[in-house]
Amino acid sequence: MDKLKILLAKGRIYESVYELLSDVGISIHLPDRTYFPTTNQKDLAFQVVKPQIVSNLLANNKADIGFSGKDWVYENDAVDGVEEIMDLGFDPVRIVVAVPNSVDYDELLKNPVTIATEYQNLSSKWVKEKNINGKLFRTWGTSEGFVQDNEDALAQILIDNTSTGSSLRANNIKIVDTIMESSTRMYASKEAMKDPAKKQKIMELKMLFQAVLNARSKVMLEMNVSKDKFDALVKGLPSMRSPTVSPLFGDNGYAVKIAVSKGEVPVLLPKLKELGATDILEYDLRKVMN
Repeated sequence: MDKLKILLAKGRIYESVYELLSDVGISIHLPDRTYFPTTNQKDLAFQVVKPQIVSNLLANNKADIGFSGKDWVYENDAVDGVEEIMDLGFDPVRIVVAVPNSVDYDELLKNPVTIATEYQNLSSKWVKEKNINGKLFRTWGTSEGFVQDNEDALAQILIDNTSTGSSLRANNIKIVDTIMESSTRMYASKEAMKDPAKKQKIMELKMLFQAVLNARSKVMLEMNVSKDKFDALVKGLPSMRSPTVSPLFGDNGYAVKIAVSKGEVPVLLPKLKELGATDILEYDLRKVMN
């Protein structure tokens, strides 16, 4: 098999995926003024590109897999040209329609409007679906400043992505519609998935990524318990399956290990203590493979 060509998107996606790769055991190093990271994996080759073009490159078979927001797959009309492998859940955003707080949205739409947006395709489809008399004004990056409630404003409507809405609120802009929700996902080219060797490697990466993501939400708890309190303790334990139990030296009780969700720990630790657990240890997991 040729090296699996992997596209990494610049910016926030790069940082999230870099950490995921590192947790899997794949190290990458990006030298200054280059877009081709080195790696400790002989069968992988990486390239850093703009997040907006990852799906286009995959759809045109210029790489095998890549990491992109779902929004740009739809913006580029690349849905049928790529295969979604998994939703990593990183950087969740909504693509929203927004107007100044002081504007009556229904009244605004009675007249022709200008829409400021980086999402030309998604916005054009939204305009047609809503039967709005509007024209698009292309922007790049931060666009809140283009939309104001005055005659000098370059646009009356903003279509942009937002994670919390805080930037919109800070600029006195309100959300009036949501076009779609998006997050960082792993995509593959159709051609790569037709190649048995590449498909196997892609699915192996998916398995490793999922194992890391599973582990991030869990911790391992270890504890000792005396024989007379063992049954009550085990009955009170949540567990992915059954707890791991080993007899203590001297036959004085048992050592018990369980993997639990992090959110359960604040309630579970006092309960375990009450049930007779001693020497309780908590530690992070690196991978959890179901």
